Amino acid sequence: MGQDVPYMPPPFHNVTPHIVVKGCIAAIDFYNKAFGAVERFRIPNPDGNGLMHAEIMVGDSVIMLGEEMAEYGYHSPISLNGSSVTLMLYVKDTDAAFEQALAAGAESAMPPQDMFWGDRYGQVIDPFGHRWAIATHLRDPSPEEIAAGAAAFGKDC
Repeated sequence: MGQDVPYMPPPFHNVTPHIVVKGCIAAIDFYNKAFGAVERFRIPNPDGNGLMHAEIMVGDSVIMLGEEMAEYGYHSPISLNGSSVTLMLYVKDTDAAFEQALAAGAESAMPPQDMFWGDRYGQVIDPFGHRWAIATHLRDPSPEEIAAGAAAFGKDC
């Protein structure tokens, strides 16, 4: 007490994803293989069934994980049959990262392509039901170029 403590501990950012998975231990292993995640720590469930809480680092970002616990309202995308959230991951090489995620067990949801907003962008769904967008920023189009690209993209959908 009496110490100056920052309102946000390092290395957190203002927004930190906290995802729910069925099988945290397997998820940590997958995220290591797919995205180079490094485990920060884990707290086992008191009943010895999986993990109550864990944290990994993907690049410079912390991601918190917890086991699905329906009795507390924590449902995984597998139980919900999908998720309305996409985790955005910027990398140096979209295509290589996309292939690495597939090799680790992810499913292709959208193959990488150059997008109208200036990113090389693709999407995968991990074995735990979470959708990941993988991107490399290539250029900074003007607002007018983005609007024109969005209009053309919408016609292709």
